[in-house]
Amino acid sequence: MARNDGPGPELRRNLVYLLKHAHHRMAELTGEALAPHGIEGRELGVLLTLAGREPMSQQQAAQRLGIDRTTMVALLDALERKGLVSRHPDADDRRRNVVGLTEAGQDTLRRATEATDEAERAFLASLSPRAAEQLRTSLQAIVVHPEDRDS
Repeated sequence: MARNDGPGPELRRNLVYLLKHAHHRMAELTGEALAPHGIEGRELGVLLTLAGREPMSQQQAAQRLGIDRTTMVALLDALERKGLVSRHPDADDRRRNVVGLTEAGQDTLRRATEATDEAERAFLASLSPRAAEQLRTSLQAIVVHPEDRDS
C-alpha cells in the first residue's frame, strides 16, 4: 500500500510547491514567534522598514514594502493604536505625514527581531550553515532589485 502523507516524486522537484510550503512553514514559525510581542509579520515588516532610517512618509514606507497606500494606512493605524509608531506632519510639507518608531516600537522591534531570528534558525536547522547562507543569497538574487542589493 502506498503512503499518502507527503508529496509524490512529481511534486518534490516542483519549485512552486516547494516555495509555497516553505513559505507556509516559515510564516507559521514567525507567527508563533511574534504572538507574544503583539504584532504580526506584516507589522514587523513596517517596523523594520522604519527602523534606522531618516524619517519617511507613509507613501515612502509603502513603496519600500511594495504595498498599496490603503494597506499601509491600515497597518500604520494598527501600529499606532498599539503605541509602536507615531505620525506627524512633515515640517517642510504639511500635506505629508512622517512616520517613526516610538520608544515602545523600538523595544518591540528589538524583541520581535530576536524572536524571528530564532524562528529562522529553527526553519533552517536541517541545512548546514553554508547551505542556509546559500539559500538566503539565492533568494536575494531573485527577489532584491540590483540597485538595492548593497543597502
